[in-house]
Amino acid sequence: MRRGLYEPGGFYTTQEPRRHFDTSSRSPLFARAIAALAREVDARLQRPQRFTLVDMGAGSGELLHNLLDVDDLDGRLELVGVDVRPRPPLDPRIEWRHDPPGDIVGMVVACEWLDNVPLDVAVRDDHGRARLQLVDPVNGETAPGPAVDAPQQRWLDTWWPHGRVAEIGLARDRAWASLTRRLRRGCALAVDYGHTAADRPSAGTLTGYLEGKQTEPIPDGSRDITAHVAFDSLGPGSITTQDKALRSLGIDGTRPNLELARNDPSAYLGRLSTASEAARLTDRGGLGRHLWLRHDK
Repeated sequence: MRRGLYEPGGFYTTQEPRRHFDTSSRSPLFARAIAALAREVDARLQRPQRFTLVDMGAGSGELLHNLLDVDDLDGRLELVGVDVRPRPPLDPRIEWRHDPPGDIVGMVVACEWLDNVPLDVAVRDDHGRARLQLVDPVNGETAPGPAVDAPQQRWLDTWWPHGRVAEIGLARDRAWASLTRRLRRGCALAVDYGHTAADRPSAGTLTGYLEGKQTEPIPDGSRDITAHVAFDSLGPGSITTQDKALRSLGIDGTRPNLELARNDPSAYLGRLSTASEAARLTDRGGLGRHLWLRHDK
């Protein structure tokens, strides 16, 4: 998975992700919600001299670009994009890095970042023993490999003890812990497709996306490879669904009153467009199924 995504010739070093899948972070309305949350966090921190907002896995920088148009917190907002990709053409006010900064005061947003942190897949044999799943990088064929190691087995026993296939989230837990350690004060937000113990999938979720369609997760660099996130294993924080989180931040898919169409057609069309985008972001059959983990310090 690491080779197929991040090493030379991998998906994120050669492909333009927007060609292959959609994500909430590209929406100006999502940026409006993140700005509302940033204002809330800023008030709790008593308006620090600099408020840093870090976008992990920033892609082409759409979220940061949209945030420039929403709110600069009276000139105190510092925007930082973190990605393995070279800096895209962005406003010079946006900093671009390959590693997150340390000692952050403000917010860290990781929208569909953790689902691309490479992990191992375990398959339980007829005796219930967990073995690593091996994959042919050319055709995607899989075969059982060696037994999982002791830390992986402990993670499985704690977080995914049942089911034939399990995706071992240990590397993701460590990546998230490393990221939140860089946050001195503020809020770390993970947004992703995910699950908790109550709805852990028995057959796993590992899949690929190619040209906007779900496909086999062949790690040949041509496609995105992703697996849902075990949110409850990540550590402290409150977990909710995206539809509930966005509505609490003022993003509502309610259609405008038809009376407005008669009195002000232009305003009606604008509000209708906003309502349609809000409906897309809160649709429980799509992006609205994202889970949000909010970790405050």
